[in-house]
Order: sequence, then C-alpha cells, then structure tokens
Amino acid sequence: MIEISKPRPHTTVITMNRPERMNSMAFDLMVPLRDAFAEVAEDNDTWTVVLTGVGRGFCSGADTRDLEPPPNIDGLTLTRIATKSMSLLAGLVPAMRRMPQPVIAAVNGAAIGGGMCLTLGADIRIAGESAYFRAAGINNGLTATELGLSFLLPRAIGATRAFEIALSGRDVGAREAAEIGLVSRVVPDADLMTAALDLAEQINGWSTQGTQLTKRMMWAGLETASLEAAIELESHTQLFVRLTTKNFEEATRARAAGRKPDFQD
Repeated sequence: MIEISKPRPHTTVITMNRPERMNSMAFDLMVPLRDAFAEVAEDNDTWTVVLTGVGRGFCSGADTRDLEPPPNIDGLTLTRIATKSMSLLAGLVPAMRRMPQPVIAAVNGAAIGGGMCLTLGADIRIAGESAYFRAAGINNGLTATELGLSFLLPRAIGATRAFEIALSGRDVGAREAAEIGLVSRVVPDADLMTAALDLAEQINGWSTQGTQLTKRMMWAGLETASLEAAIELESHTQLFVRLTTKNFEEATRARAAGRKPDFQD
C-alpha cells in the first residue's frame, strides 16, 4: 500500500496506494507510511522527497468503514489502545519534519482531516486542479484540530482564515488554496507529478547541506520567540556551512564561468 520509488536521481517518491479507500488513514496504510518516512530519511542518496497518493484522493482522513485496530495491542485496555492509536497518527507530521530532506506534497484530489494535516507537514505543497482541503473533524462532531493543524494552519495562511476554515468545515478548492498560501501553486492534474519532480530536481541542484539546514532553520523559525533569536540561529548555521565547505567559492567560480555550480559540501 506504500510504494517507494526513485524516478529521478536523488528524488524519492513515497506513494500512498489505496485508491479504493482514497488513501484513508487506516493503520494498515499509516504504519507503513511511518516506516517509509524513517527508511527514506536514512537514505543518503535521497536529497528531496515527494509524497503523493494514487487515485481521486491524496488522503481522505479517518477510515470510517474499515475500523482496524493498531498493531501490537494484545493485553492492552481500551484506553491504552486509544492512546496508542492517537500516538501513532500524531507522530506522522513530526516524522516529516525530522526528515533531513525537503518534502514536497503533490496533492491530488481530497486532502481531508488527517490528510490535510499530512499536507501541512510537508515543506512545500503543490496542488492538482482537483485538489481540495477540509479540516473534517468538525464535520464529524469532533474538533478540527488534530495532528498539528492548530499550530501549522495559522502559520501557513494566517489566524483569521485558519479559524474560518477550521470552524466552518467547508471545502477549500485548489485555486483558493493557492490564493491564500495553503499551496504554492496549482497545476493541471496530469502535470502534477512532473511539476513536483521538476521542483525536486531544482532543489537537488543546490548544496544538499544548504537545503537540509535551510529546512531545519525554516521549521525552527516557526517556533522561535523573537527576531533576534532567529537571526542568532541563522548566523551560526550560515557560518557553519561557509567555514566547513567550499560551496561559496564554487558558486563564485561557477557564476564567473557561466555554468551551474557543482557543490561537494
């Protein structure tokens, strides 16, 4: 149900392949997804990751039909099973953040509930024209806030829009998502994977050390309490790369020669 492929050098695609259930968050899909994040994170030949789904949905959130329990629950009480279930799902977005590689979500079709949260865990989101987003917990009599949505959504699109989307339970189409900054751009569905792979290839053309530390600093900046603290963190990171690699010198030589740089980190 989870496929890992490398269609281009240094780019790994993680594909959720359970189209008959719109890649809903059943444990038999989410446990392998968690494991795929861990496996790909350790692949030194992977510089950028693309996450997508097969069929009409990126991920449709909670599976309301196949209510399978999480694995390894023998001897546990109901309350401990519930805690184990939520802990497993709650770990997915932080796992995406911990991956050293930039993660691009190529959002096809529905990104509902926890599926919307998965897109927020990516560093970049590109939407196909069929994509739509819904914070669906509110529609099911629960809260719309799950898997990091209350932290990530306001930071992506601003508090006012985030409150409105979370409380209304309405769908946000691809075009609106681009207008409000929920996704970086919208492309025809047929071009979605090509656009994601092209972007990954562009990122891969830079210093791997530079891109991975930029990801870490951008996430750290979301939680940094002040401008001065952010600049302090950035300064140390920038100096680290500048003094421990010859990347800057290579960029200067490449620019003078009119060629692409070949960063060796």
